[in-house]
Amino acid sequence: MLRRNFLKFLGLSSGSVLMSTSCNNKLDAKKNTLDEFGTIDNKPVIVSTWKHGLEANEAAWTVIDQGGSALDAVEKGVMVTESDPKNTSVGIGGTPDRDGNVTLDACIMNHEGDCGAVAFLKEIENPIAVARLVMEKTPHVMLVGKGAQEFAVQQGFKRKNLLTESSRKAWEEWKKVEEYTTPINIENHDTISMLAIDKDGNMSGACTTSGLGYKMHGRVGDSPIIGASLFVDNEVGGACATGVGEMVIRVVGSHLVVELMRQGYKPELACKMAVERIISKHKSVKGMQVGFLALNKNGESGGYAIYEGFNFAKHTKSGNELIDTPFFHKW
Repeated sequence: MLRRNFLKFLGLSSGSVLMSTSCNNKLDAKKNTLDEFGTIDNKPVIVSTWKHGLEANEAAWTVIDQGGSALDAVEKGVMVTESDPKNTSVGIGGTPDRDGNVTLDACIMNHEGDCGAVAFLKEIENPIAVARLVMEKTPHVMLVGKGAQEFAVQQGFKRKNLLTESSRKAWEEWKKVEEYTTPINIENHDTISMLAIDKDGNMSGACTTSGLGYKMHGRVGDSPIIGASLFVDNEVGGACATGVGEMVIRVVGSHLVVELMRQGYKPELACKMAVERIISKHKSVKGMQVGFLALNKNGESGGYAIYEGFNFAKHTKSGNELIDTPFFHKW
């Protein structure tokens, strides 16, 4: 009995030592990657994806500078891009699907965790505004297709033809070859996603797109899906995505980035780890772009992408600038 008890004690002691050593090693490894939330005076702040985010940021900053909320700011900010007919990836003038239909997706989320979304929405110029009303005036999170359009009209939105002449001509040229693979790269990016922290320290986010160019009719990507294209946790921060939506959906990308920040990782590193997750979960990412953008409660931001070319606009008290993100591969 004494021998058995001694051996049991020895085994437990050894296991405890090993467990303690293992835990200490993990903690030591994290010391170089964790970011302790402190008091950084970098608020308010607005970040948004791609170069067109510069103009969107200006509109959003005007809202915040006048004392408006982050929710109002992200809505008004991305509406600028939605209403720009020269932008072929968002709102009016967006690239149609293979059948010539412009269908729009969008979602929005506030600092209290409320969210709203629309998908496969036709003939409504500003889907982000409709998504906000879904959040505020219905018991639902998402409305799609005809139902979303009917709701928008009931709320006073006017139906209009979103297929501009230039987008129509490009679609007709595409039909001559009908190549259904349209990789998202530096010349053919999609989406505008925006995150903002207002003067009260509250965060909101928005995402809107016309989706993958010449997609199958009925296709919906990550842009209207909370947790994939966009996620906000007012205790931690927010994240958003751009690129091939199917790849983002498979890892619930933006939620993953926020959870990594919850563990203490800085925004850029959290985005990098999420991109690594995507790469590891796909047999090939050749020609397929995904980028993540994140903003933590300190007002620190960062992004990362599979391929070069992804950038984001950042507006603070110091001004509005365009920042290139790190990446894993060159085109």
